[in-house]
Amino acid sequence: MIVSPLDTARFPVPLEWGVPPGADEVPAARRLVVAIVREWGVPFSEDALQELELCASEVIANALLHTRARCAITVRRRADRVRVEVADRCPDLPRPERDDESPGGRGLLLVDALAHAWGWHPTGAGKVVWFDYQETPEAPCPTHGWGTAHTLNSLPEVA
Repeated sequence: MIVSPLDTARFPVPLEWGVPPGADEVPAARRLVVAIVREWGVPFSEDALQELELCASEVIANALLHTRARCAITVRRRADRVRVEVADRCPDLPRPERDDESPGGRGLLLVDALAHAWGWHPTGAGKVVWFDYQETPEAPCPTHGWGTAHTLNSLPEVA
C-alpha cells in the first residue's frame, strides 16, 4: 500500500515479483496474489477470493511448468477489476485443451469459466497471460444498515 506524504490518500499500485521455476513455487505465489488483493481492501467475497486464487494458480503453474523457467507476476487494480498478469519467456501460445484424453490442459478452461476476461499478448521474447476478476460489491440495503442486498430492483409504485 502506498501512502501519500500527508497520509491522506491511499491507493493500490501494481505489484510485480519474480517466481523461480518449479511446481513447489505455485502455492506461495497464488497466496501472495490473494494477500495483495486483501491488503488493497478489494470487496471480494470469500468465494470470489477462492476463484481468484484458483485462476492465479492455473496461470502461474502453466508459466512455470511449461517453460521450466522463471516468470514474473503482476497484480493490478483498475476501476472495478483486479488483473493478474504472468509473463514468461516462452513464445508458445496458451491453448486450452478440450480433449478428454489429455492428462492436462484444463487449467485455462477453468480460468475461462471463472474469470471475467482473460487473454494473452506477446512481449519481447515471450508472452504475458492475464485474467481479470471483477469486483462484486454488495449494494447498501434500504433497511438502514440492517443488511445488504444484491441486485436490488425498485418496487413498482402502488396507485
